[in-house]
Amino acid sequence: MLDSSMKNQLSGIFSGLTNEYIFDVKVSPEHESRGELLELLNDVASCSDKLSVQVNDGEGLEFTLLKNGEKTGIQFRAVPNGHEFTSLLLAVLNSDGKGKNIPDESICNRVKALNGPIKLTTYVSLTCTNCPDVVQALNAMATLNPQITHETVDGAINQKEVEAMKVQGVPSVFADGKLIHVGRSDFGELLAKLEAQYGVKEEALPVLEKSYDVIVVGGGPAGSAAAIYTARKGLNVAVIADRVGGQVKETVAIENLISVPQTTGQQLALDLMSHMKDYPIDVLEHRRVEKVELAGRDKILTTSTGDKLIAPAVIVATGASWRKLNVPGEMEYIGRGVAFCPHCDGPFYKGKHVAVVGGGNSGIEAAIDLAGICSKVTVFEFMDELKADQVLQDKLYSLPNVEVFKSSQTVEVIGNGSKVTGIRVKDRKTEQERTVELDGIFVQIGLAANSGPFREVVDTNRPGEIVIDSLCRTSVPGIYAAGDVSTVPYKQIIISMGEGAKAALTAFDDRIRGIV
Repeated sequence: MLDSSMKNQLSGIFSGLTNEYIFDVKVSPEHESRGELLELLNDVASCSDKLSVQVNDGEGLEFTLLKNGEKTGIQFRAVPNGHEFTSLLLAVLNSDGKGKNIPDESICNRVKALNGPIKLTTYVSLTCTNCPDVVQALNAMATLNPQITHETVDGAINQKEVEAMKVQGVPSVFADGKLIHVGRSDFGELLAKLEAQYGVKEEALPVLEKSYDVIVVGGGPAGSAAAIYTARKGLNVAVIADRVGGQVKETVAIENLISVPQTTGQQLALDLMSHMKDYPIDVLEHRRVEKVELAGRDKILTTSTGDKLIAPAVIVATGASWRKLNVPGEMEYIGRGVAFCPHCDGPFYKGKHVAVVGGGNSGIEAAIDLAGICSKVTVFEFMDELKADQVLQDKLYSLPNVEVFKSSQTVEVIGNGSKVTGIRVKDRKTEQERTVELDGIFVQIGLAANSGPFREVVDTNRPGEIVIDSLCRTSVPGIYAAGDVSTVPYKQIIISMGEGAKAALTAFDDRIRGIV
């Protein structure tokens, strides 16, 4: 299964292992994926004398990671290849204290302070690009807190269970049988949900308070560029981010980043982190800014983890997130028929009727992709004409199982209590409403600026974008904004990178001139 080149890479990755690890497999002799699983695990184990496989007959297909003969709390009911192959490797490396996705000390302390026991189960699809982030975060938590266990379940080979649990979107995370999360997420958001459900030992939570020359809020292309340019000027800089890469991590293919003919969002995120690590930058992931205070020249930022970070200059580069319809039924059925990622959740609607709300490039691309899986795709566009590029429209109209309704306003998501059964739309020209029976709704109506707590401090426009001048200055001296969160036109990666660099240079220039 693994070629010689891959095995050589793994030999290098595992060369520093200090503990003994066993893939403890229990699998039915008749299971159709038995051979595939054993081949994969034996190939991985062959890359280090610290790894081995032991096999026993079982009823289904599962394996547990053992460390020195003891359970690590990490289990897979899946053949972790595809996007989850990295999750398998990191499970071993994290257990050995060498994984690259272990958070900083403050976040680790929060995980260790969680009350337990906590049994987590995540249902995934091996084609999902968002699932690995969730799986890897929860696996890491299991290595940090012995009262946490985490099981990864491939929905494709556990279909009856998926149906019984009413899973209609991935990743779906259950905590002791209760659904707590559906869809893409990061370490910080998942941790916050676990803290809310299980509580924490408050006495085990020291609060970080630290001062910097510049604080960058956001770890996407704009934030990373701002941090690098600031560090190159010799200033003390921190980055506060949900996750390095930001919205970029959801982009499957990137082909318009000049000098890089082709890459992926995941790879670009890794490259951004790698570049920042070349400089003395404090990267504080898995937290959000929840409060902004002005104290003379200083800006005091309080994060979702309770940390207080202080600096005279702040660069806001928090990007944007998928817009929601904000209609009755939408929030209730997210993960149960309402979805945002056709690549991740599309396979759950094979042979079914779905709607795509939105006629821009993302909406029409989603409709084209879904048309190859679903029996029927209905596109609803609010405007009188589709906004997508003509080449995409031509492709869409060539598909026999797609219908398009323009001037259509979504007014309600309809369900039966457990899943979506239809959508109610209004014809904006006739004012007539009708209900369309279907199985799923993919929302593709663009992005909203993540300006959050900064809206109370700096000027924003009606859509919530932070208003900036040509040098990325906001209405408050010492606060700058860059990238998709700002009013800069054209929301593109390369523009965000340039704006991040510009904001950093402006902040440095203002510092030299004594403005901040």
